[in-house]
This record gives sequence, structure tokens and C-alpha cells, in this order.
Amino acid sequence: MKSKKLCSPRKSFLMPALAEQLDPRQPLKKLVDKLPREEFEKAFGEHYSATGRPAQPVRLMVGLLLLKHLENLSDESVVDRWVRDPYYQYFCGIEEFQWELPCDPSDLVYFRRRIGEEGVSLIFTVSARMHEEELTETEVIVDTTVQEKDITFPIDTKFYRKIIQYFWKIADSHEVKLRRYGKAFRIHLMAQRWRESKEKRKLLLKGQRRLRTIAGTLIRELERKLPNEIQDVYSEAFKLYRRVLNRKPRDKNNIYSLHEPGVYFIAKGKEHKKYEFGCKASIAMTKDSGIIDSAVAHMTNQFDGHTLPEVLELADAIMGQTPNKAIMDLSLIHI
Repeated sequence: MKSKKLCSPRKSFLMPALAEQLDPRQPLKKLVDKLPREEFEKAFGEHYSATGRPAQPVRLMVGLLLLKHLENLSDESVVDRWVRDPYYQYFCGIEEFQWELPCDPSDLVYFRRRIGEEGVSLIFTVSARMHEEELTETEVIVDTTVQEKDITFPIDTKFYRKIIQYFWKIADSHEVKLRRYGKAFRIHLMAQRWRESKEKRKLLLKGQRRLRTIAGTLIRELERKLPNEIQDVYSEAFKLYRRVLNRKPRDKNNIYSLHEPGVYFIAKGKEHKKYEFGCKASIAMTKDSGIIDSAVAHMTNQFDGHTLPEVLELADAIMGQTPNKAIMDLSLIHI
């Protein structure tokens, strides 16, 4: 259900409004008046129903998303900083200073899912078009970077442990009797602590193979005992786990995270960080004013030069014209 009011009315006429206490020279204070709030509320209003629990205000959630990307913060950090920063609160449409968290950090995840890729693209497009004069430039600078995911270093033993524990959880939730391998599981899992030891490497490899065998046994046993309608619910998860269990050392398109299967391995040649796990992203900005007019995430690890057409296509949709020149690193490419 869509929220009706952004915040409660002022409790006392002796307390000045938040807008009257802020410095009008601050960038966030100036930016508030330029944001087309009505456009966001109209576009995202169709995602809310007339019944149910009132949701967080659209202006608040859009403001938090913009602040998150402006300051390069996580969901938890932007919510925590919102409580301490009056300019953050005013940017999100609050009239009086608040002492409580605006929402749970997970609400930002649900809001992004609610508006989808089109909604996030709308926020980016509107924010870029606020600089109409700068977007008329004919030269853009294009570069690629890596959007890292918050995952630990991928080790097979971690995957096998998570898969086994997940299967036990499924069996308990559906009251299916499943072999536990309790003692063997603990022994082989503890053997992985000798990863840096040369003398006990055989013990480590033996435990790793045994954990893989246990995971394969449990998935086959679950497929025999679970009803077909329940198996359909977990079909995608089972397919992913089979890919992990059946992969070979030289296989391509490996899985590096169970909760983020789209993550891939990237080597950008950086001295301080040779390998990164995430997805490659291309960013284009105007040469003189530095306004970002295109940002594209690539689902596959492409060569940097091959990402240029997709970036310029989005820049054309936002700017209304195709740039004449795209500058990539040390090479100048004429379009």
C-alpha cells in the first residue's frame, strides 16, 4: 500500500522547520529543488496497491538510492548516516529532524526489486537529464571498471558445506528423513584447516573429495524422496548445485558464489588487486563537464573495446544524440 504522508506535521510552532536550519549553499540543499519528485511518484505509483500495510514513501526510497550512489555507500551505511545527517533527511523530504532509522536496510532491496531494472534506469535517466546543457557535448570519456560482489574467496569446500547444510534444511522443513553423516561431516570439515600445511595436504584433499561425495549422495536421495511438486520449487537450486558438484578443473563459466551465480572472475591488471570477483561495468561521461550519461553492467567478461557499442547506445537514448568521439584510455575512437 502506498504511503499517504511523508512525515508527521510539526509538533510545535516554536520549532523551526528543517529547511530553515540548513545552509542553502550546501549541494544537497540546492539539488532538492531540481529533482522531479512528481515524476518518480507517478511512475512508481503503479507498483503499489490500495490495500495492505503502508509502504515507505517513494520520495524517501528514491532519495536513499540516490544518496547511496552519490556517496558510494552500502544499504546499511546510507541508512545509518541518514539518522545523523540533517541534509540527508531534507534531501529525502523530511520536514523535521528525525532520531529514528527511516527504514530497514533490506527495504532498499525490496524497493529495487519492486521498481525493477526499468525503474532504476528511470532514476538514472532523470538525474542525468538535470544537466541538459552539459549533455550537449559531443565528446565522451568511456572506461570500464569492476563492480565487486560481497563474496568470500571461492573454495570448493565452502560450496560443499553450504550445499550439505541446505539439503538438511530442506529435509527438516518437509519432514523427509535424510542421512546426516554427522561425524564424518565434522571430521572432513575440520581437516580443511590444514590448507596451508604441506604435510597434511593428503588429509585435506581426502576430506574435500568426501564432502563432495556426501553432497552428491544427499541430492540424489532428496530427488527420490521429495514429491514432484516440491521438487519443482527447488529445481533451479538443484540445477545450480549439480553444476558445482560436476565441474572439472579446466571448465569455463565456473560458479564462484552460490547466492550470486552471475559473478565471474576478472583480471584487470591492477598491481594492488590482480583478481576481482563481480561483473564488469562501463561508464561514459562528458569530457568537459564530467556528467555521467551512461552506465552499463555486462553479464559476461567481454573485452573492453567490445563494450563500446552498448555504452554509446544508452548514451544516445539519454543524451538524445550519439557522441562524435569516445575516448578510451589512450586511444581516440571516431564514431
